[in-house]
Amino acid sequence: MTTSPIGSGATTAAVAASTNPSGSVTNAATTLTGNFNTFLTLLTTQLQNQDPLSPMDTDQFTNQLVEFSQVEQQIDTNSNLQQLIALQGAGESISALPLVGQNIEYSSATAPLASGGQANFVYTLPSTTTQTNLAVTDSSGNVVFSEPGQTTAGTYVFNWNGQTNTGVPLPAGDYTLKIQATGPNGTAITPTIASVGDVSAVGVQNGTASFTIGDMTIPLSELITVNPNLGQTN
Repeated sequence: MTTSPIGSGATTAAVAASTNPSGSVTNAATTLTGNFNTFLTLLTTQLQNQDPLSPMDTDQFTNQLVEFSQVEQQIDTNSNLQQLIALQGAGESISALPLVGQNIEYSSATAPLASGGQANFVYTLPSTTTQTNLAVTDSSGNVVFSEPGQTTAGTYVFNWNGQTNTGVPLPAGDYTLKIQATGPNGTAITPTIASVGDVSAVGVQNGTASFTIGDMTIPLSELITVNPNLGQTN
């Protein structure tokens, strides 16, 4: 395991349609159509059977027609927004294609460990500490490796070889780095943790462009830097 410093530069229908995926937009439109047809049937029947000497208030059903029209417009707007989001995600995915094969740093404390490989992390201490402890945990939260970390403020690369403190190799999977750091006055210091890995694919998930590292799918928004040398320090 190595820790190396790096540079510092390194309506109900309308509401449902607006908060749910595109399938809900379709359901909302179908529900609105059914309700609107029922409303027109009732309105026509009421007009046909109203008392000529006491006709119904036209303002009331006019307002209802306006409300239905507004909800219908909102559903149409949401449907169009869903299409725009999908197109934007596809565009971002295409623009991210050059990342495939690149070694990148991304905003997550979890990194993949390949069989016989290493998991790579980057952490930043915002200030000097009196004690820093690095702990690697598995997907169940069990600590599988620990060692002292750096105490001087700065940014460091931590490469873990996938073995326990007794040298037992661990299976491939996703592992998380946790850090406990204490300042000179005894208060806890919170480091920033990121991970490093090679991008194997890019795509779109839930309308958002993403990239794949190991078996992890990570939003493109978590990309920090593209640097072929990150995580390669031995």
